[in-house]
Amino acid sequence: MKNVLEWLEAAAGACPGKLAVADEGAELSFAELQAKAQAVGSALAPLAGAGKAVAIYAEKGADVLAAMFGIVYAGGFYSLIDTRQTKPRVESILAALAPAAVITDEANRAACLEMLAGTGYEPLMLEDLAAHAVDADALAAARAAAIDTDPLYCNFTSGSTGTPKGVLVSHRSVIDFIPVFCSTFGIREDDVIANQAPFDFDVSVKDIYSMLCMRATMQVIPRAYFSQPTLLMDFLADRGATVLVWAVSAMCFVSIMNGFGYRVPQKVRLVMFSGEVMPPKQLRIWQKWLPDATYVNLYGPTEITCNCTYYVLDREFGNDEVIPMGRPFDNERVFLLDEDDALVDAPGEVGEICVSGTALGLGYLGDAERTAAAFCQNPLNTRWLEPIYRTGDLGRIDEDGNFVYVSRKDHQIKHLGQRIELGDIEASATGVEGVERSCCLYDAKRKKIKLFYVGEIAKEELAEQLRALLPSFMVPGAIRQIDAMPLTKNGKIDRTALAELK
Repeated sequence: MKNVLEWLEAAAGACPGKLAVADEGAELSFAELQAKAQAVGSALAPLAGAGKAVAIYAEKGADVLAAMFGIVYAGGFYSLIDTRQTKPRVESILAALAPAAVITDEANRAACLEMLAGTGYEPLMLEDLAAHAVDADALAAARAAAIDTDPLYCNFTSGSTGTPKGVLVSHRSVIDFIPVFCSTFGIREDDVIANQAPFDFDVSVKDIYSMLCMRATMQVIPRAYFSQPTLLMDFLADRGATVLVWAVSAMCFVSIMNGFGYRVPQKVRLVMFSGEVMPPKQLRIWQKWLPDATYVNLYGPTEITCNCTYYVLDREFGNDEVIPMGRPFDNERVFLLDEDDALVDAPGEVGEICVSGTALGLGYLGDAERTAAAFCQNPLNTRWLEPIYRTGDLGRIDEDGNFVYVSRKDHQIKHLGQRIELGDIEASATGVEGVERSCCLYDAKRKKIKLFYVGEIAKEELAEQLRALLPSFMVPGAIRQIDAMPLTKNGKIDRTALAELK
């Protein structure tokens, strides 16, 4: 197998009438999904040949998924542009991506035209592309020219500088990872995967391609429902959701807003979370209402195709405990390197988390310097080419052999002569009764640790409890209570926005 479309074609052949994907207002069977994708691919074939990008400016949904596969049918790779992006950000993404075309739909046409003004791009309408006659010869020619290391998608992340980084991932990496992911957790043909993540976020890759690989059904949850708990819980229950692969912030939204007090989606059997450290007190709320579900902590950046480690929870964790990252997925090697690039394998010692294997991405689009810094030769191997990805995350190994996330390398600070992990302070704060979520920043200019938190506890009482939990040099110099954590478009805590709070 060398192309993800082989999964779509096998599903359309084996169960053509089965529901593949549905959103709030549309649904497509596997046969319909394939037919619409082939129509889009036929229309794009003269434009988007081998190795060319096509951007999509639209909200996630069934028809957008068909457009994504249509781009692949044409021989190109897709990149989703979030409709909440600012014009300067869209312009910088287009400059990096240099797409052969930009696709939008009628619902987003006006906004897309505004975003594209001055860029030289005119959008193609998805509705027109989907009505194109299928050109079997053009599709066959594109497939014959394809190889498994061709790029499949490009996801843009902000990076520490705020400049968009386009992470390229190949067909081969997805083909390698998804069957392992599905078999590890027993995802089945009768599962209903409730998609939370935007299509430009790699969490959605697990939803989309698990659906294809296992011939399951994917229900696309509207973005707006993650600010309306009753609509969200009704959607999960009414659509019969069985599998959730969600960002931590989305799960915390349900638990903090007492979604389960309104309605419990009884069919949910598998709950997987990633993106940030899960606060145990929020997870326990899920475990209370869905006690028979299996809960899995997933870890891994976009650059290694979704995830490289997993931990299946077999107990409840206390407020002051950190849920482990766990162990590597099959065919992925995960290890720690110290500052001198020596292997760290003693329990408790901290090192940078590094990954090797087929799941590694193709690097950063058009950015050789960044690619060379992050995707490099394994310093432990001087005998043959072995690329690794340096995650920039710090971890340790616990007494049971599980990897445990510590913090970002850039969240490790030197304060009052001491090396401090801001994640340690966050874990202690989140463990305090009355704190729902917390985030710690370091003001290097003022040499001050700042703690932001959401919860009912008074900041004076929180400070007193932290003084009892932490050494004096780790106690935050400023504590601020806020109504809600600002989030990035991918649902992670927006540290830049926190730093700008007055």
